[in-house]
Amino acid sequence: MNRLFIIVNQDSFFLSHRKAVGVAALEQGYDVTVVAQDTGRSAEIRALGLGFVDLPIDKAGVNPVKEASTFRFLYALFRREKPDIVHNVGLKAILWGGLAARLAGVRGIVSAVSGLGVMFSPDYDRKMLRKAVIAALRYIHKRDGVFCIFHNMEDRSLFLEEGIATQAQCFRTMGSGIDLDEYSFCPEPSGGRVRILFTARMVEDKGVLVLADAASRLRPEFEDKVEFVLCGGLDSNPNAITRGQLEALCDGTYIKWLGMRDDVLELLRESHIFAFPSYYKEGLPRSCIEAAAVGRPVVTCDWTGCRDTVEDGVTGFLVPVKDSGALAERLRRLITRPEERRRMGEAARAFAERNFSIKEVVDIHMYIYRRTQQ
Repeated sequence: MNRLFIIVNQDSFFLSHRKAVGVAALEQGYDVTVVAQDTGRSAEIRALGLGFVDLPIDKAGVNPVKEASTFRFLYALFRREKPDIVHNVGLKAILWGGLAARLAGVRGIVSAVSGLGVMFSPDYDRKMLRKAVIAALRYIHKRDGVFCIFHNMEDRSLFLEEGIATQAQCFRTMGSGIDLDEYSFCPEPSGGRVRILFTARMVEDKGVLVLADAASRLRPEFEDKVEFVLCGGLDSNPNAITRGQLEALCDGTYIKWLGMRDDVLELLRESHIFAFPSYYKEGLPRSCIEAAAVGRPVVTCDWTGCRDTVEDGVTGFLVPVKDSGALAERLRRLITRPEERRRMGEAARAFAERNFSIKEVVDIHMYIYRRTQQ
């Protein structure tokens, strides 16, 4: 029985983004252990029949002492437990999990590049740190039995251009996949205000302030006809938005902040439009995929990862990065043209069925796991 360790930042992320992969691997005979920070949901992972190890990690931190502690923990864990495959999800896990696995002699390593985040954004000013990370990534991937899974072609191109990986090591999935039966098509609600939903961590790069500015532009025309709903928790990211900023933006009626919620599917069903003007280095945003599957037109940015979730003018709209005026105009069109909005929602569902099935994502992962042991 091959031992598979899946390394992610937090238990909640595994449950929302990699649960189907872990369960499928278990069903195919792997001994699966999830290594993640325990935020209170580890029991749910164990209930699936998977092992769990609490990981000391600061998911957005750069403190050298804490980062070294994460690496040492993983290196000791791999030396002791001797997994056959280590599957690292996200840049920090790829870095520390990959280095630890390489030095511990783990045979198979899988790097899931689910977005490159702040470090690879155009505005990131710590160039030497980025160069050091790229050098470490080259070391991790320069050997047999190592493969990369990308969610968008831009991240794949960066790994190839920087010499981190070869084409033979690269695979792509359209995001993490979703259960299209769970996220079934739902006609938009009738009556009441038009609800525009945004779901993400409250981080500036996710486009929260851009959306708030677009809402302000539309307020004189739609204050009593529309509501903007922001759903997501506060974050430790360097570009996080503070509680004070959010409270200043929101009036509780026209613009609402709900905080962290675990009923996002229900919120999507109660919405009419999904807006996600992110300029974060996304992989392929799951929030947009979920909205499309439920049958909501998506308005997002013509930007890494985001552009892959929309057929512009068919299932929603792409707008320029940080352009709240263009965002407002596209939202105005969807607000005032309900029949077009509904047609786009139906097209979004069909797009999701063609591209985002969890079954295809799981099948690719199982194939890659087998390849690591050949």
